[in-house]
Amino acid sequence: MPPRARRFIATLGVIGFLAFWVWGAVTLHDRLPDAWWIDLIFFAVAGIGWGVPLIPLLRWAERAPDDRTKA
Repeated sequence: MPPRARRFIATLGVIGFLAFWVWGAVTLHDRLPDAWWIDLIFFAVAGIGWGVPLIPLLRWAERAPDDRTKA
């Protein structure tokens, strides 16, 4: 698969994942007790945590093309 196509698929994947992540974070936040320190911890984890699941997708998108596909 050409690099440009992989990047396009990864872009769609990131947008879809982030939409799901934000929806989940807002839904989960509504169920938490109302305290400023809980909000601080929750949003710190939610704000940093979205990148970890996306690492394999981004590595795949930036991978060099295989030699087999050039033939």
